[in-house]
Amino acid sequence: MRFKLVARVLSLVSLIVSFSMVFPMIWAAVDGSDDLYAFALSLFCGVGFSFALFRVGNANYGELGIREALAVVGLSWVIATAVGALPYVLTDVLGTYTDAFFETMSGFTTTGATVMTDIEAASRALLLWRGMTQWLGGMGIIVLSLAILPFLGVGGQELYKIEVPGPTPEKLTPRMQQTALFLWGIYVLLTVVETIFLMWGGMDFFDALSHSLTTIATGGFSPRNASIAHYRSPYIEWVVTFFMFLGGVNFALHYLFLTGFLPGRRQNWSKIWRNDEFRFYLSFVLTAVLLVTCALVLGGIHSNLGNAVRAAAFQVVSLVTTTGFFSENYVLWPYFTQFLVMLLIFVGGCATSTAGGLKMVRLLVLLRTIRSEIWNLLHPRAILRTKVNGKVLSQVSLNAMTAFFMLYMLVLFTACLVVTALGGTRLDVLTALSGVLASLGNTGPGFGPLGPVENYAWLPASVKWVFSFCMLAGRLELYAALLLFLPAAWRR
Repeated sequence: MRFKLVARVLSLVSLIVSFSMVFPMIWAAVDGSDDLYAFALSLFCGVGFSFALFRVGNANYGELGIREALAVVGLSWVIATAVGALPYVLTDVLGTYTDAFFETMSGFTTTGATVMTDIEAASRALLLWRGMTQWLGGMGIIVLSLAILPFLGVGGQELYKIEVPGPTPEKLTPRMQQTALFLWGIYVLLTVVETIFLMWGGMDFFDALSHSLTTIATGGFSPRNASIAHYRSPYIEWVVTFFMFLGGVNFALHYLFLTGFLPGRRQNWSKIWRNDEFRFYLSFVLTAVLLVTCALVLGGIHSNLGNAVRAAAFQVVSLVTTTGFFSENYVLWPYFTQFLVMLLIFVGGCATSTAGGLKMVRLLVLLRTIRSEIWNLLHPRAILRTKVNGKVLSQVSLNAMTAFFMLYMLVLFTACLVVTALGGTRLDVLTALSGVLASLGNTGPGFGPLGPVENYAWLPASVKWVFSFCMLAGRLELYAALLLFLPAAWRR
């Protein structure tokens, strides 16, 4: 492995994170907050660290191999978190570096789990940075690097394959830099549009911007202790629900939708509906909303059908897209809905979206493979193929998806075993399982003491580090994180 090349690329990632602190610095200056000095010092330290990495990596940019790409993607999140945690430490909002690292990792991986017990007590500059970590992590720092650093060359393609969540990253154009620019352009457009809609609903600019940053990123950080429930506004809940749903959609479909307005490109709109994963995603969400609505009405939680539909739609979309906002405490809902909530957290959104979880396309392929196997028992001589979007999936692809599912389950149960061992008597099995599932799926809230109205502050430091690793592993689709611990990945 060319370590000097890896260090040079990591210096650029660290530089992007450091210079992103300029925006909360400006906000702190406008508010007259003392946090201005903390952000200035954090920026200075981050730039200094970037310069040190740059000097160590005295190699020219060139072709990045798979090993270098794995190292860059895995370590970039660790370095971004280490640098991004500095404002929390220097403002003394969080007591320990463990808490600061946990909060920042939760931000960059768009998990939304928090150790802040009183969010509204923090300055607006720090809350803006908190939201920006999710916004930067949503589309991916590496994808941002590809958009503004074309001299990474063809090697950037390896970074993109590993960085973008999902089994089949979409390349919209032949040039990787142009693809990254299109993705980020769509990302910015959705953020701006949602901010405008939320301001129409009565939010001030800061709250609207903060929630838009974390909605499109499907992150779930809110500047309010009560999250979206703070506003008690049906309009705001529906707006956030809609944009959370969009955040869970494959961004290649957003590209098709927008280019459909161009002359001669209207056929792109029909391609959206013909996309198997999107139709499965839409059907899955609508079915879950219907089931939760019935449970809320029959269980006596909501006597008004309209309120039940709104509550069900908001929580279903929030959890299936792994956003983690809440309008109600679903822990108080009937047990049926709580079990359904756990399934939603496990599944996640679409591939090449900002959502976490297993991904819809993997579940779709798994179900179709099971159907083929059952049909083959009835018709042994039939030649059956698993198809997605009209294309036959190779046996290699099917094996890869099956292996990922098994690895996901292995990491899930292993992490639960470790957490229950480290948590002692304070962490019961359900709480540990929900915490690992919420961290690995990048959702945030779990059940019990880790529920939507609770936080992760009470956990032992060792458990927080395990959850931080689960967040990273889930964000990087497991392999990029786990291969960092494989010696063969570091050998030449």
